[in-house]
Amino acid sequence: MSSLIIRELDCQRGYNQLFSHLSFQLNAGEVLRITGTNGSGKTSLLRMLAGISAHEHGEINWGNYSVNSNEYQQEIFYLGHQAALNGELSSLENLEFLSALNKTADQQLLIQALADIGLKGYEEEYCANLSAGQKRRVILAGLFVSTAKIWLLDEPFTALDPIGVSLVEHQIQQHCQQGGLCLFTSHQESVLVNQQVLAL
Repeated sequence: MSSLIIRELDCQRGYNQLFSHLSFQLNAGEVLRITGTNGSGKTSLLRMLAGISAHEHGEINWGNYSVNSNEYQQEIFYLGHQAALNGELSSLENLEFLSALNKTADQQLLIQALADIGLKGYEEEYCANLSAGQKRRVILAGLFVSTAKIWLLDEPFTALDPIGVSLVEHQIQQHCQQGGLCLFTSHQESVLVNQQVLAL
């Protein structure tokens, strides 16, 4: 099984050095919760690990593959802290589009994913009409169909009620039990097992 290996990673935004010489390794089955004050670099770190933001110093590798390789990118599921939904599309249409990026757009699986995240009956509802928590659930439904090994989740529990938080935690736990790994940012405590904490 491959590991996610970070070596001597630096992050600077403008004149601010958010972190430097950051190194850690995360293995299959493990969870890393990233904590820190606002502006400490939590989102910047996830964006670097997803290959969205460039890093000037350090290395990011999944086994023998670097962050910019196709092999690495195929193993990434990235969830930003913004909803990133098209309000003129339905819940199902948005999920179809998002899942097509990971080649998992089987409609029946997506309908089941929406049901699993608590959105049964909202498949055809325009996302513009959904509450903030329901919009978040549409995005998080992607976790139920993702085949990526590395989950990078930025504040996944935002706008969720306790039931929603429990559903997402259960899905993360199941993903890791099946050989995946997960890094997520959160200001909340978590009950996930095999959890490490990185404070920025």
